[in-house]
Amino acid sequence: MKMPATMVEAAASLRAGRLTSEDLVTLSQQAIAAHGTATHAFIRVDLGEALTAARRADVERADGIDLGPLHGLPVSLKDLIDVAGEPTTAASRVRAGRVAWADAAVVTRLRNAGAVLLGKTNLHEFAMGTTSEDSAYGPVLHPADHTRSAGGSSGGSAVAVATGMGLASVGTDTGGSIRIPAAACGIVGLKPSLGDVPTTGVVPLSVTLDHVGPLARSVQDAAWMWSVLADRPIHTVAPAPLAGLRVGVLGGYFADPLDATVAEAFGLACDQLLEAGVTLVPLTFDLAPRITDTYVNLVLPEGAHFHEAWLDTQRDDYSPAVHDRLMHGRTIPAVAYLQARQERATLHKAVDAFFSSVDALMLPTLPIVAPVSGEPTVAVGQVDLPVRVAMLKHTQLFNLTGHPAISLPLTTPGLPAGLQLVGPSASTPRLLDIAAACESVVCQSPTSR
Repeated sequence: MKMPATMVEAAASLRAGRLTSEDLVTLSQQAIAAHGTATHAFIRVDLGEALTAARRADVERADGIDLGPLHGLPVSLKDLIDVAGEPTTAASRVRAGRVAWADAAVVTRLRNAGAVLLGKTNLHEFAMGTTSEDSAYGPVLHPADHTRSAGGSSGGSAVAVATGMGLASVGTDTGGSIRIPAAACGIVGLKPSLGDVPTTGVVPLSVTLDHVGPLARSVQDAAWMWSVLADRPIHTVAPAPLAGLRVGVLGGYFADPLDATVAEAFGLACDQLLEAGVTLVPLTFDLAPRITDTYVNLVLPEGAHFHEAWLDTQRDDYSPAVHDRLMHGRTIPAVAYLQARQERATLHKAVDAFFSSVDALMLPTLPIVAPVSGEPTVAVGQVDLPVRVAMLKHTQLFNLTGHPAISLPLTTPGLPAGLQLVGPSASTPRLLDIAAACESVVCQSPTSR
C-alpha cells in the first residue's frame, strides 16, 4: 500500500474503495515514523484523534455522506494555528502552557469539510525567519539533505507534504513563508489574495500582511484546500489555454543575482512556456529599492506590538535572533511606520499597472536553492547575500501588495527550485487556472518528485 501522490488521486481512491481514510492515516503515520524525527517537521502529532476522525469519515462515506473532496484526507497545520484544547506553541518557549480555547476559523472550515487533522508542524519561531532554524523544537531540516534548511517560516509544513506525512498542510505567509519552503522542498505553495482566508485564531506576525494558505503536491490540491480555507465553492481548475497567454517576466532586481541552478531551471521553464505558445513580456519594477524598508517598517513594529508583554519579562525564552528582530521593531518611529503604510499603497498600484498588459507575472520564487543550515550568508552568482535577504527578495513584495502568488516546483538535477506566478488582485481562482496550465508544461509529475 502506497500513499497517493496527490489529494486528487487519494480522493479518487477513497471513492473507488481502493483505500480507506484509515489507510491514509496509517500511511501518514508510517511516513512520520520514517521522516518526522529526522527532520523535526512536527511539533505535535495527534494520531489517535486522526484515526478516530478517519474511521468516522469511512463510516460516513459508507452511509452515503460526502462532505466534499477533502473528506477523509489527512492534513497538518502550522503551529501558529489554534486547535481547541491543544497548545499553540509558535515553536517558542514563550508560549509554554498556552492552550487554545477555540478552533481557528480555518480549522472549523477544515473540520466541516471532513479533513482529518494529523497534528501541528514546526516553524521558525513566531514566523520570524526564513529558514525554520530558530525553534524550541529543533531546526526543520531539508527532506533531501539534512545539512540544509527546509525554508521558512512554514518549513515543517513543507517537509510534511514533501515526504508524505499527510497530503497537504496549512501554513502562513507574511513575507514568503509558504512560497519559500515550497520552493526549497519542491512542492506547490499558494499565498492567496489578501483577505481570502481569515486569520482569526492564528498567532500574528503582522496584522497587515499575514496570509493563510495551503502547501500541497499539485495545483489542483492547492485549489481544493484554498476553496475550503476561503469558504468558497470547490474550485476545479480549468487550465488556461497557453497559446495567447501573456506573462510578464520580472527582470532587474528579480533576475540578478540568481544561483546557477535556479537560473538554469527558470530559463528552461521560460523556453518551455514559449514553445507552448505563451507570450513572455520582459518587465522591470522601478520601485524595487523601496520594498525592503517598507516591509521592515510595517512588520517589525506590528510584531513588537503583539509581543510587548513578553519581550522584557520572557527575554530568555526567545531565540536570540528572534528577540533582537522584535526589539528592533520598538525602535522604528511611528512616522516611518505610517510612511510604510502609504508606500504599500504605492507599491500595490505599481504592481496592479502590470496587469493592464499581461495575465500574470513570473519570476523565480527564490534566487537560491535551499541554503546550508546555520550559514549567515550565501553566495548568489558573484555576490554574497545574507540568507534572510536572499530568501525574502522575490516574495515579500506580494505580501505588501496582497496579490495572489503561487510557487510551482521546477525540474532541476539536484535541489529544487521554484517558479512564482502572480495574479491580479482578488483573482486567486484565475491564478490557479493559469498555474495549472503552466504546471503541465514546466513541472515534473508529483509521482516522480
